[in-house]
Amino acid sequence: MKNLVLLFIPLLFTINSLSAAKPNVLFIVIDDMNDWISLLDPQSPIKTPNLERLAKRGTLFTNAYCISAACNPSRVATLTGLRPSTSGVYGNKSDWRKALPKRQTLMQQFQLAGYAVRGAGKIFHHQFNGAFHDEASFGDFLSMAPQNMPPKKLNQAPKYGSRNTDWGAWPSDEKNTIDFRTTEYCIRSLKNPPIDKPLFLACGIFKPHSPFFAPPKYHAKLPEIPNPTRLDSDWSDLPTGALKLMQNKKWFWNGMSALDKRIPGSYDDFVRAYAACCLFADAQVGRLLDALDHSPIAKNTIIVFWSDHGFHLGEKDHIEKFALWEKANHVPLIISAPGVGTPGSRCEIPVDLTVLYPTLLHLCGIKDQSYCDGNSALPLLKNPKAKWDHPAISTYGRNNHTLRTQRWRYIRYSDGTEELYDHQNDPDEWTNLARRESAQTHLAKLRDRLKFSQDAEPVSDLRKPKARR
Repeated sequence: MKNLVLLFIPLLFTINSLSAAKPNVLFIVIDDMNDWISLLDPQSPIKTPNLERLAKRGTLFTNAYCISAACNPSRVATLTGLRPSTSGVYGNKSDWRKALPKRQTLMQQFQLAGYAVRGAGKIFHHQFNGAFHDEASFGDFLSMAPQNMPPKKLNQAPKYGSRNTDWGAWPSDEKNTIDFRTTEYCIRSLKNPPIDKPLFLACGIFKPHSPFFAPPKYHAKLPEIPNPTRLDSDWSDLPTGALKLMQNKKWFWNGMSALDKRIPGSYDDFVRAYAACCLFADAQVGRLLDALDHSPIAKNTIIVFWSDHGFHLGEKDHIEKFALWEKANHVPLIISAPGVGTPGSRCEIPVDLTVLYPTLLHLCGIKDQSYCDGNSALPLLKNPKAKWDHPAISTYGRNNHTLRTQRWRYIRYSDGTEELYDHQNDPDEWTNLARRESAQTHLAKLRDRLKFSQDAEPVSDLRKPKARR
């Protein structure tokens, strides 16, 4: 027995050494968090101290954009490395596994590389029935808890009193929230990481997704919250493509406007409830960081934080996502990789979330021959001002795309109509310049950067690299 113990000790040391050589990954995805937070806007009354704390550890991408402004296509694209125009997954009801039966997700890549992959909460789009969860992507997974509701509606929510558009201070006990349960699972995983393998831990935080419920203490912490800036004539210069795309999205803003006329202050409370949900979500990130800091893997863990898309709170007379404008697509993105780059860096170069799949594989030394639509952001982590020739492109629905540069937002709809906004002079995107003669030179350059095939049929597998789109 003594000899067996002596043999086992060096073997255990070897296993732990091999595990330590590979970085662990804490992968945090949040739902519906837009750019009106102090992380990205220091003047914002919505304070996110824990996200700022995380940003000090790594690189904050101040101009990061989702791949699609809807949960399912955004998450599928980010987690498979394939844009909607490659996969054919455009909507929240698209069966992505049917479209991509052989595609290895980011988590599967880590499993193949010898990682223990665990997760909890909303990672893939949920539909509250787990329909789009990918069991093969995790060794262990805690599903997101069902949406719990107060006994009665707290507000006369839009869309004929829909429960999912309700808001307010609820529940009283934070432990009864979806995200507390998710975060608790992840805290336990950080405290007890696998002994013989590196850990990839995915944490999906649901708030600030609607309904905008957050415990009372987060509402109490809020300062004065002004309503988003609007322009009454904002839709007067929209092209036919925009009007058609947004036609069935008007109900939420129209319903909120009508409700506020009947019950003044309803819209104010709605915006405040979203802000409270952001504070609550930030607190969950803080709990994760505290747990990591006191864990055995504290010094060897890459942390990634991203939102699946942004959210309108009335800007451009729109509520929710499902649009190609700035508020629906601009997202927080932080990558903290020990030993890579300078902590506290800010990268202002526009990127979209197709960078995450190849970047994480790159950082962890995982080689993969599969085609990927994105490019590794490792050069930007090392030097936030490095040359970067890859445009930030977002897609919502087939053949509807937007491209963002540091100055311009260009949108092209499926009918060929366009929008162009100069963020240097028009950060609210109130004036569409696409039909102005003075903007035609800029338009031509932006059109050229958006030339890639948009008629792809769903693909089952992509192995051979093909021409970059």
